[in-house]
Amino acid sequence: MAYEVQDASLVNLYSLETLSAFTVAYMRGLGATLEEAAIISDGLMTASQWWHPGQGQGLEKLFRYTRRVKNGGIIADAPMTWLVNAPAYALLDAAKGFGYVAAHRAMTGAIEKAKTSGIAMVGVRHSNHFGIAGYHALTAAKAGLIGWACTNAAAEMAPWGSAKVVLGTNPWGIAIPRSDDHAIVLDMALTMSGKGMMRWYEREKRPMPANWALTPEGKVTTDPSAAMNGPLLPIGEYKGYGLSLFTDVLAGVMTGALFGLDVFQDDQNFDVGHMMIAIDPAALMPAADFDRRLEELLRQVKGAEPIDPARPVMLPGEVEFRRMTERGREGIPVSHETVNKLRELATDIGVAFTL
Repeated sequence: MAYEVQDASLVNLYSLETLSAFTVAYMRGLGATLEEAAIISDGLMTASQWWHPGQGQGLEKLFRYTRRVKNGGIIADAPMTWLVNAPAYALLDAAKGFGYVAAHRAMTGAIEKAKTSGIAMVGVRHSNHFGIAGYHALTAAKAGLIGWACTNAAAEMAPWGSAKVVLGTNPWGIAIPRSDDHAIVLDMALTMSGKGMMRWYEREKRPMPANWALTPEGKVTTDPSAAMNGPLLPIGEYKGYGLSLFTDVLAGVMTGALFGLDVFQDDQNFDVGHMMIAIDPAALMPAADFDRRLEELLRQVKGAEPIDPARPVMLPGEVEFRRMTERGREGIPVSHETVNKLRELATDIGVAFTL
């Protein structure tokens, strides 16, 4: 994809161990417990290894966490409580705690229940940004289960046929375990792109694809600046709009969190909702049969002749895991801008700056 290209002179490369240690120390400096800091660091490191820095899901998220811990929008070591806790479903009140932590606890709960019931769902209310959806779905796949994680988000998408934003990017993460290889992981927003990548194109003074966003008046444009205050365009046109609405019902309406135009609007009370679903394939057939049948399907998919021989058919998540391997060998890129800002923030909260 076009946004894979980046100027190597504008980034520093770090080992996973260096970035992880700094992130844990930094989060501890913000008041996070060791458990919270470890979960958040693991999530941010996964995002940093998988995605382009312009998407802002790696260490860049520390800027938001810092601001919101200081203004009370996020509460470190929040008193999260189970409002509902049945054999196959549950509801967690995140009490304005870290979204990564709330979602992790919810998915862990769903996994435990699904191992007994075959399928389980756990909703979350009063939460915050939960990071990348694929991270939480992958938690289930690592336990041998199919995982689906979704969340609502700030209104940035217009209902199909309008230019007025009402719905969020409302990301999905779906992961399917494989017995002898990386899980299949689909991690996607329900818009063609997000404002983070648009800002990256803006900084790079590059035109963005014409199907990413519209101007506030509803006009097609390749100028990210002209579309920054307009609606993001959904994946699959009206189909992506429908999926976003569906997601807000599950994650927002049904959990008791905010939704639509209200969620993410008050910086001191985002009240985000999540929904975690875990499915045990062994509930319907022996695990070995599922594995065999899955691999046969994947053999058929991977065996499809590519249109361009230089671009073979790949499975969802395959690019990300390859990138993870490359960055484990070559280093994880972090922009100079991010490093400089983190240096200032670390000094401000009294944490040793080790990057």
